Amino acid sequence: YAWPAIPVIGVALNPFAAAILGLGIHFSTYTAEVYRSGIESVDKGQWEASTALNLSNAQKWRHIILPQAIPPTIPMLGNYLIIMFKEVPLASTIGVVAMLHLANDYGAQYYKYVEPLTVVALFFLLLSYPSALLINRLEKKYNRRFDKKTATF
Repeated sequence: YAWPAIPVIGVALNPFAAAILGLGIHFSTYTAEVYRSGIESVDKGQWEASTALNLSNAQKWRHIILPQAIPPTIPMLGNYLIIMFKEVPLASTIGVVAMLHLANDYGAQYYKYVEPLTVVALFFLLLSYPSALLINRLEKKYNRRFDKKTATF
């Protein structure tokens, strides 16, 4: 079954596609803003120096701008990754079967709500905690590498 997404122009999406599209647009805007802030954090002198060295645009971005812009964005991107784990179940409001609904259905059937909701919470913890550890490792790795290359950060 497809629900009309934009009925005026006749676009219809199934619930899963609508959830993917909605979450994709939602998080891509935040991610774009994180990268924009990282790029803007690069000192103006670095931009001018790369121009003075007559580097091509590709060289400027690859060797000067991105190595300085990406490390400060890692904590923010990590936060959005963990937020994404928490917001994906909200997609169930448009028809995607989610674990919370299954837990509530189980609780309604057997009059036990604590156990299934605890299992769902543990599942999300098992997803988000390793991600947080990975983000922490990336953050330490890139900050250490960044500190060795320049004395500006």
